[in-house]
Amino acid sequence: MDVMTDVLIIGSGIAALQAARLLGEHFQVQIVTKSSVKMSSSYRAQGGIAAVTSQEDHPKFHIADTLTAGEFHHERRNVEVLIKNGTDIMRDFLKEGIPIDRQADGSPALGLEGAHSHHRILHAGGDRTGQVMIDYLLDQLTSTIVVNYYEMAYELLLNTNGDCVGVLTKGAKGTKRYLAHHIILATGGAGALYSCTSNFATNTGDGIALAYRAGAAISDMEFMQFHPSLLWCKGEAKGLVSEAVRGAGGIFVDAHRHPIMKGIHEQLDLAPRHVTAHALFDKRAAGQETFIDISNIEHFEEKFPTIAQLCYDNNVNLQNGLIPVAPGSHFLMGGVVADDKGRTSISNLYAIGEVACTGVHGANRLASNSLLEGITFGQRMAQYIIQTGCKQENFLIDDKHHQQSMPSLFTKDQLQQTMMHTLGIVRNPIDMQQFVQQLPSLQILLHADLDGLNRQELELYMMHTVATLMVHAAITRTETRGAHIRTDKPQNDRRWVNRWIIFRQGQMKVRNSLYEYHQTRGNAQAIFQ
Repeated sequence: MDVMTDVLIIGSGIAALQAARLLGEHFQVQIVTKSSVKMSSSYRAQGGIAAVTSQEDHPKFHIADTLTAGEFHHERRNVEVLIKNGTDIMRDFLKEGIPIDRQADGSPALGLEGAHSHHRILHAGGDRTGQVMIDYLLDQLTSTIVVNYYEMAYELLLNTNGDCVGVLTKGAKGTKRYLAHHIILATGGAGALYSCTSNFATNTGDGIALAYRAGAAISDMEFMQFHPSLLWCKGEAKGLVSEAVRGAGGIFVDAHRHPIMKGIHEQLDLAPRHVTAHALFDKRAAGQETFIDISNIEHFEEKFPTIAQLCYDNNVNLQNGLIPVAPGSHFLMGGVVADDKGRTSISNLYAIGEVACTGVHGANRLASNSLLEGITFGQRMAQYIIQTGCKQENFLIDDKHHQQSMPSLFTKDQLQQTMMHTLGIVRNPIDMQQFVQQLPSLQILLHADLDGLNRQELELYMMHTVATLMVHAAITRTETRGAHIRTDKPQNDRRWVNRWIIFRQGQMKVRNSLYEYHQTRGNAQAIFQ
C-alpha cells in the first residue's frame, strides 16, 4: 500500500505535534507513530518547560546554566537559538492562553529544578506538564493532518539522487510505503535499551537506527543521561519522580533519613543530574536503599498528583514521607546530527526533539530543556519547510540491495541488562570491550536484510544498532564528561574539549565540530547551507 503526501512525520511527541500544527496550515501531513500519542516521553513529562518569563531572570542566565550543566560540550550558536527563540515562543504560548499553573495574582507559578540559577520552570496540572501540552497541541491539529497509529517505521527510502523521499512501515495491516517531499524524524530517545528507565518500552532508538542505516551522520551517542529519581519498588523502576519534587523541598536520604548529598556538591539535592545520579548509584552499590524525603513539602498530593497516584498504585505509603528511588536511563543527548532548522546530512530528511543531536544539551541536559527543545526546533523546522515548499520531483527509489544475513542478537532482556551493567552511570573499559566483541559490527548491521522480519525482530535489530553506536562512542571518548563516569579516566581531559564522535556510512570519525564544513569558498560553510 502506497501513501503519497507533502510532509511525513515519524513520531508523535511534542516536537512532532508542534511541527504538525504549523505545517498543517499549508500542506497535507501524515503522522506515523509506533504506538499511541499518550505513549511518548513528552506526554509523560512531569517537570515542566524551562523558559525566561520573569523580570529577575534573563536568557544569558539560562544559557549559562545550560552550558554549565552540559560541561561546555555544546554547539554554542544552537544553545542561543534554543534559549532566545524558545523564550519568545513560550511567551507567545502564554499570550495564547496555554493552561499553565499560575499564582493568585495570575502570574506564572515558576518552579526551580536542578542546576538552574533562577525559578523559571513553567508547569501545568502540577506535574502533568507534558500531558497538558500534548492535549493543547492535539486540539489544534486540522483535517489536513492524518495520524496513523501502531505503525513501526523500519526503512527510510532514498531516491536515485540520494534524497530522502519516504519510509516503509509495518503495522496490523502489513507493510505500507509512504512517499513525501519532506521526511521528519521525531521518534524520541533510546532509554528503553536499559533495564531501569523512565522511558516507555517503545523508546528503543528507532529513528537513530533508521537514519544511520540510510547514511545520515550520528553523534554524541556516548551521552545517556541518568535521572536520579525513578520510583523503585520490588526490584524495578515504576516511573519518574520529577526533579520538581526536590525543587519544592524534597531531599535525598538513606533509610535512616541521613541526607545523601551533604558534602558532595554545593547545590546539594539540586545539583546537576549526573552528580545526584552518581551519588545515589554509589549508595545503592554499597547495599543501601535511597529515598526522597518529602516530609517538608506541604500539600504534596495537590502539587504532585501524578506522582502521588504512581506511589499509591505501587503501595508506597506517603504518610511516612519517604519515596524509594533509584537512578535509571532518562534522556539521550546524542542522535541524528541536525542543524537549528532540523536539517540532517541527507537532503529532505529532518530530525527534531530527542532523536536529534543539535549540540544544545552538551554532555548532560539541563532539566526541563527537553520540552523547550521540541517546541522550539519543531517550529523553526516547520517555518523552514513552509518557506521551501514541496519541490521534489524524483520519487524513483534507489534499491540498496541489503543482502547481509541477520547476525546473532541478544534477547531483549539480555541486551537491556547488559546495557545497564556496561553503559550505565559508571563504566569501565574491560566490560565495554567485551560488550563490543559480543555485538555485531556496525558494517554488518548497516547492510542487514530486514525483509521478512516481524515488528519484534525489527525492534530488536534497531536496539542492537543503537547499542553498538553507543558502546563504540563510549569506548572512544577516553575521559569522564557529563552524564557518565569512566573508572579508568575519572576526570575531564582537555584534549576532548570540543571533540565530537561522528558515525556515518558505517565509519566512525572524531571531529573538531559537530558539523562538516567546506573550505572551497575561503570561509567555512556548513553542509546544510
